[in-house]
Amino acid sequence: MNGARWLAQALVSEGVDTLFGYPGGTIMPFYDALHGAPELKHVLVRHEQGAAFAANGYARASGRVGVCVATSGPGASNLVTGIADAMLDSVPMVIITGQVPTSLMGTDAFQELDVFGMTMPMVKHSFIARRVDDLPMMVGEAFRIARSGRPGPVLIDLPKDVQNADASHLPRHASFGTDAVEAPLDASLHEALALISQAQQPVVYGGGGIALGDAVQAFRTFVDATQIPTVLTLKGLGALPTAHPLNLGMLGMHGSRAANLAVQGADLLIVVGARFDDRATGKLAEFAPHARVVHMDIDTCEIGKLRRADAGVRGDIVTTLTKLTLPCAAHLHGRHGNARKAWRAQCKETARLHAARYDAPGDSVYAPALLKRLSELAPNAVVACDVGQHQMWVAQHWCMDHPRKHLTSGALGAMGFGLPAAIGALVALDEQQDRSKQVICVSGDGSIMMNIQELATLKRYRLQVKIVLLDNQALGMVRQWQELFFDKRYSEVDLSDNPDFAAVAAAFGIQSLHVDRADGVEAALQALLAADGPVLLHVAIDTAANVWPLVPPNRNNAEMMDASPAADVITTTSFHTSPTETPNALPA
Repeated sequence: MNGARWLAQALVSEGVDTLFGYPGGTIMPFYDALHGAPELKHVLVRHEQGAAFAANGYARASGRVGVCVATSGPGASNLVTGIADAMLDSVPMVIITGQVPTSLMGTDAFQELDVFGMTMPMVKHSFIARRVDDLPMMVGEAFRIARSGRPGPVLIDLPKDVQNADASHLPRHASFGTDAVEAPLDASLHEALALISQAQQPVVYGGGGIALGDAVQAFRTFVDATQIPTVLTLKGLGALPTAHPLNLGMLGMHGSRAANLAVQGADLLIVVGARFDDRATGKLAEFAPHARVVHMDIDTCEIGKLRRADAGVRGDIVTTLTKLTLPCAAHLHGRHGNARKAWRAQCKETARLHAARYDAPGDSVYAPALLKRLSELAPNAVVACDVGQHQMWVAQHWCMDHPRKHLTSGALGAMGFGLPAAIGALVALDEQQDRSKQVICVSGDGSIMMNIQELATLKRYRLQVKIVLLDNQALGMVRQWQELFFDKRYSEVDLSDNPDFAAVAAAFGIQSLHVDRADGVEAALQALLAADGPVLLHVAIDTAANVWPLVPPNRNNAEMMDASPAADVITTTSFHTSPTETPNALPA
């Protein structure tokens, strides 16, 4: 029993059953220990970044801690982007990296890298094991920290000599569990209730913390009981089903008109597990200019960080929403009831007037229509997105019914996320033996090339990920911004020399399909979903296609650029009212 074998058994005791990784010199003792740990399934990716993103997708889809493993030096540094993504999107992960023996640390030994220092700004905590006796505390603390409170990644850097050291004297590992979540203070709940009862034009603003706090049902109950119009962030999508009559859609830079106009006209924002991200708020000083703020979050640091909260409710979101639901419903259906009814009707009418259209002219494939139809054909699917125009089209047009079915790199915006995250999600579903769900990866021709080597992982494990590759032969989002804000000076966005993606898929042993006409979309989607094994659907779309609407930089969310599917004319709609008060907001 050496340190590596003890660690393998400890992972099993923590409930880990899957690791994503890539072996190398300083982590070899641990990989040797995997031979004696049949309870641990190891998924060999083809690049360490793929391991981090796969563990990330596993954690997002399942709610459990994702675990990835790599060797020292370049193995550890290749994990960094995935670690940063987990930190910024609050994803529970434990990262295990090999390290040179303790006697060589600090000597610039082969493949030595200070991964502890390098990752310090992007983890909840880091550990370096200096001796084998450190392992019980480190492993227990790593998992406790990763999944407690606001989740996040934790690093364990493991020197090779510690892995090889005798561990026969160490006790069998016992999990430290998860910290209990504090309940909100009664005083803060009373403050929130007072503001909500006075509001005539309230809006619920839901974010990623709803899923992280297992508060989806409590959130839906609150919205149904209070009948308050609701907007969602990118990571909050699915907290309220897309078709829900009170769901106005996503707010922010590429949000819906209904959502953005409602927020700009609201007199109260009830913020649930969201953090006033700049992509959601637009110009912060002009965001929701007439609204007071009730801010519910588990993380004290987020409350009042960017926008002063008139009532800050720190603690468990489920408890908060549950305690507020009935009192709020009673107040809202009494005093100011007629005003709130008129506000609700106004929001719904705005949503109706500005509903997305899918009747684009011409014979070419209209990506929003394709994605909406795919979500209808696969209503129980988990969708993993890369980053770019296709990511926003999914957010705008996919019919979502739970946030854990929408995996996307939100705060970091990391290209290359989609394919390995889909791998992690599918492994998680396989473990749960949930055969009712499919996993679909939506990528672009720019993003897919970032981690295209993971097609080999799909093939090896016959993971039935369905890949929809939207190919516009450009870095679409950058091209759109250069068109609109840089006088069409297109710089380094041309991808017209893309490889033949069907041939690439074939080289990896994966079947492919192709569609380039609107009248072929239905048959292509049916074939994609019916295919056995992994399959890639290559979709040729117009290079000039843009994502609408769009809030330009340094503008408020009511000032949206748009273009109808039938014309290229851009219009800007401004929302003008007379503010009753000036919000207390920090500079953007």
